Amino acid sequence: MPDSISYSRKRWVLFAVLALIYILVYFYRVSLAVVAGDISRELHLTPQQLGSLSGILFYVYAVAQIPLGPLIDRLGSRLVISASGVLTAIGGILFSQAGNLATAMAARILIGVGTASVLMATFTVFSHWYSKQEFGRVSGLMVAVGNLGNLFATAPLALAVAAIGWRSSFLVIGICQILVTVLVFGMVRDRPSISGTTAGIAPDSPPLVPPLNQGGMTGGVMAAWSTIFRNRDFWLLGGIAFAWYGNYLALQGLWGGPYLMDLLHLSRSATGQTLMFTSLGFIAGSTMTDSIARRVFCSYKKTLLAGQLALLLLMTGFLGWVELLPQPLLLAFFFAVGLAVSSGVMIYPIIRSMFPVRIVGTALTSLNFFVLMGAATTQQIMGIIIGAWDGPTAEAHSAALHSAFFFPVVTLALTTLLFMRARDYWEKG
Repeated sequence: MPDSISYSRKRWVLFAVLALIYILVYFYRVSLAVVAGDISRELHLTPQQLGSLSGILFYVYAVAQIPLGPLIDRLGSRLVISASGVLTAIGGILFSQAGNLATAMAARILIGVGTASVLMATFTVFSHWYSKQEFGRVSGLMVAVGNLGNLFATAPLALAVAAIGWRSSFLVIGICQILVTVLVFGMVRDRPSISGTTAGIAPDSPPLVPPLNQGGMTGGVMAAWSTIFRNRDFWLLGGIAFAWYGNYLALQGLWGGPYLMDLLHLSRSATGQTLMFTSLGFIAGSTMTDSIARRVFCSYKKTLLAGQLALLLLMTGFLGWVELLPQPLLLAFFFAVGLAVSSGVMIYPIIRSMFPVRIVGTALTSLNFFVLMGAATTQQIMGIIIGAWDGPTAEAHSAALHSAFFFPVVTLALTTLLFMRARDYWEKG
């Protein structure tokens, strides 16, 4: 019994440490929205350059998914996350000191590489420390806890920037990254010890996705990719994943801040508080989405479609009508956006149901490429549109922002329509 208690405690200490570093990943994803105006003024950035600065992190993050799985398998999650944490810390500190666009871009590239491994490497650790029956619950909890990073990047970041400036705020985050990375290296273990596994709580089961070593690692991965990319439904799911996360990060990660401050004339603090309600909605929704899928729609596909249709309707607000809402309704609107966005997590149980367990890890990583490319492309294209339409008058700037939001809205409408043709992969129980 003492061994069992000790083993259980070790698992939750491990969870807490990995959660800390994942919270920082989420923070870096969305933190530009609140400080976009400050950075643009200090670095003299055009809207196109600001969009590129935000998007580069996601491009790098997406491309890094390709070698990610083999690297984790070869070196282990602890070493990969720790090394990545060092890169993230260097990138974060460099960003806080950036005096021009080139330096800021280099910093964001380092952050993109450094944060790319955290979630998949964490899930690999969980596959050894938690039984298959526990894996779904603990991985979902990790995603929900990670959204605290979204919260910290809204109102708390706005308060910090008002108090000490954006550079000092990001310097503090870089120092926190160093401390958390040291915790990961010192406290995380890829697998429990043999003595720990005899406690009878969670046996050292094989990884959730066994290594693809048939025909060698290269041959196994190529065979898996062949199976995945020949599936029409995978491409339909990839399309809606692209649009879903593109809409979310267009609002929460970058352009929501300028929209609220420039068109609704909110202060930085009020902007951070308003965006925080999107994060609160996402967290609240993510705790209910699986229950809704099982008890209401009895379908992952229908749950995803219902949520994306709601998101589509709400995102049309940024074409103009959201500016007519009074402040209390505005907060409710952003909370509702977060609830609708949370339906997007259904892409993960769908992909698990779509392919055999032996290749589901490769399928998840492949799908994640579309998710991150959606964030990168949408933010950058919106910056290009704003730069092309913007003018010296308030009316021209308003028209430019409205025009930019047409892109994510139309993309979501088209991909949602196409996804209706996908098969409904549904597993009862």
